[in-house]
Amino acid sequence: MALALPVLAWLAWPVHSLAVHRLRAVLVCVWALLFAADAVVRAYLLDAYRAAPDSTVVLAAAANTTAREAGEYLSMHWRALAVGAGLVAAALWLVARSARSGVRAAVPWPRWGVALVCLLLLPSVLGYASKPWRRLHPVAFWVQWNGSVHALRQGWRDQAAQRDVALERAKAAAPVLRHTGPSTVVLVVTDSINRDNMGLYGYARDTTPRLQSMQALLGDDMVVLRHAWSVDASTVESLRNIFGFGEHAAAMASSAAGPGGAASIGEGLHAIALARAAGYKVWWMSNHDDVAIEQEHARLADVVDMVNRTPGRAGASLDGELLDCLQEALDDPAERKLIVLHLMGAHPHYRLRFPRGENPFDDTADAVDVQLAGQGRPAWVRRFRHEYDAALLYHDFVVSETLQLARQGARPGEYRAWMYLSDHGQEVGHGSDRAGHSPSTASGYRIPAIVWRNQAAQPVSATMGHAPFRTDWAGWTLADVLRIDWPGAQPERNVLHPLYRWQPPVLPPGVVSFTD
Repeated sequence: MALALPVLAWLAWPVHSLAVHRLRAVLVCVWALLFAADAVVRAYLLDAYRAAPDSTVVLAAAANTTAREAGEYLSMHWRALAVGAGLVAAALWLVARSARSGVRAAVPWPRWGVALVCLLLLPSVLGYASKPWRRLHPVAFWVQWNGSVHALRQGWRDQAAQRDVALERAKAAAPVLRHTGPSTVVLVVTDSINRDNMGLYGYARDTTPRLQSMQALLGDDMVVLRHAWSVDASTVESLRNIFGFGEHAAAMASSAAGPGGAASIGEGLHAIALARAAGYKVWWMSNHDDVAIEQEHARLADVVDMVNRTPGRAGASLDGELLDCLQEALDDPAERKLIVLHLMGAHPHYRLRFPRGENPFDDTADAVDVQLAGQGRPAWVRRFRHEYDAALLYHDFVVSETLQLARQGARPGEYRAWMYLSDHGQEVGHGSDRAGHSPSTASGYRIPAIVWRNQAAQPVSATMGHAPFRTDWAGWTLADVLRIDWPGAQPERNVLHPLYRWQPPVLPPGVVSFTD
C-alpha cells in the first residue's frame, strides 16, 4: 500500500484538461491492476503453500513448468483462480469509479487535510527510499522474478560439468561391494502417493490388493515401512534429497541456522554416481518429461529412457508403459544392474493416471464417502478423492508388477532387491478442502516405502517396519540395498541397519508424532 499510494493520491490533485483527466484514469487503473494482481498471487501462494513468490519451492516449480503445464494447473485450481479474478475485478472497478470522479477543479484544502495527505505519503517516501521495500514494487519484483526463473532453467540445462564432478567424487569415495556375484536392484520412485490412501497401510478402500497379496506371500522379506515421511512436498527438492544423501536438506538447515549451522553430511555424493563407481550399470526409465530431473539425475545413468514424450503433466502416458522397458533392462547381460523407474504415480490430474473407465470408487457411496461428507468436504473434493483412489488402484498393479519382474529370472547365486518410495504425498481432503500438493499439511509428506531382498544383509526384526523413515536419508538405505560400502557410510541413517537411530525432521506443518 505504501508503494501504491502515490499514484492513487494523484486522484486528489486537480487537473483541468479532459485529455489529462482520462489519461490519469487509465494510468491509475493500470497501476491498481498491477498491485491488486500482485496481492492476489501472494495471498494464494501464502495460503496454499505457505510460500513467497521468490521462495525456492516456487521458483523451482516455475522453472520446471511449461506453458501447457501452467494451463493444466490453472484448469485444476480454477476455483481459486475465479476468486482471485473476482477480487482483482472488484478492486479495479472501485479504482476506476474513483478515477472517473477524480478532482478536476482546484478546491481549497484545509490545513488538516494537507497534513493528513503528507502523513499518508510519508511511508511511501520511506518505501521508495528503501531498497528492500522498493524491490517489492510489482513491476520491479516480477521482472526480477522472471529473470531468476530463466537463470534457474538455464542452469539446469547446462549441468554436464556438475555430473562429471559427481562421478569424480563418487570414484574418490572408493566404494566397494559386499557381494561378489551378480546383483540386480530395482528402485521405483513414484510421485504424489499418500500412504493414507493405500489399503496396505490400513485405508478403508481396497486400493492395493496386489501389494497386499505380495506381502502375504513374501512375509518378512518384504519390509513395509509403516511410518515413512518425505521432507519435501515437491518433486525436484525431494529427488535432490533422495539421491543426494540429504545434503540439500542439511544445507537448507545450515543456512537457516546461520554461520554456526551444521555442515552437510553427503560429502557431495550422488547415489547414482556412487552405484556406477561401485561397478553397477545404471538405467533411468521415466514416465516424466522433465528437464530438471533429467539433467540433475537421469543423465548420470548409463542408459536413459524417457517414455513420456508429451510435455506437461496432463499427458496420457500411463506408468504401465515402463514395464516392457524394465523387462528389457532385466534381460541385459550386465553383471550388476541398478534400474531406476520414475513413475508419474498419482500426480494431478488424477483422472489421467488410470485407464479410462476404470474407476470403481465413483459408483456407490461407501465408508470413505460417508467420512468425507461428515467432515464437510465439498462434492468436488470427494470427486477428486474417487479419482485419486482409482489412480492408486492402477498404481498398485504397476508397482506390484515391477516387484514381480524383479523377483523372476534370477541367475544362480544372484542377489536381487527392490525398493519403492514416493517423492512426496498429496492432500485430497484429508486435512483441508483442497486437492493437490500441500506443503502446509501433513498429507503432503506422508508417503509409502517398501523394501524387498532375496538375501537380507541383516536378520529382519519384527519391529523393523515400524521404525520411522525419512526420504532425505533414503540414499543410505539405497546404498545398503545395493550392498555398497565406503568410508563415509553412516549406518545410523540406514533404516535397515541395527545401528539405525531416528532423528525427526522439521516439517512446515509442525508434525508432532512421526509414528501415527
